[in-house]
Amino acid sequence: MKRILILRHAKSSWTDPNLSDFERPLNERGLRTAPFMGKLIVERGLSPAAIVSSPAKRARQTAELVVNEIGVEKNLSFDDRIYEASPNSLRIVVSETNDDLASLMIVGHNPGIEGFIRHLTGKIESMPTAALAVIDLNIESWKEINHDTGSLITIIRPKEEMPSVGGAAA
Repeated sequence: MKRILILRHAKSSWTDPNLSDFERPLNERGLRTAPFMGKLIVERGLSPAAIVSSPAKRARQTAELVVNEIGVEKNLSFDDRIYEASPNSLRIVVSETNDDLASLMIVGHNPGIEGFIRHLTGKIESMPTAALAVIDLNIESWKEINHDTGSLITIIRPKEEMPSVGGAAA
């Protein structure tokens, strides 16, 4: 049995029209929500053995803020294939995980992550910014990850957990 945590990057900024999509940073709400999600991950005993993230600025910042809250040095890496990834591309990235790891978190983008959740579980789930899906996989090796190998355990959406922060909705 393996466990995958799928985290969508936190809310990003659209204020600088000169930035490419890849370079967009988190906005103030995202900078509050990402650490909050890291705290929830710890509180609920969901800390992954490793994290692999899209290298896009908003995903990188999200992953780094989550790692800071987890409080333990984590195996954090970045994979270019996660940016603008299809569900199958995400499956390939995850299939390359070392089998010594029982759990993995990926930090990525929509629509790929919603499609990946559907691919693994058959369930259609909304993944707003900073939402986390926890999926148990009925596999012994990461190489076995495929269609319908997962059971959705939970989806944690920041707006449901954190109705307001400093007067602004999460």
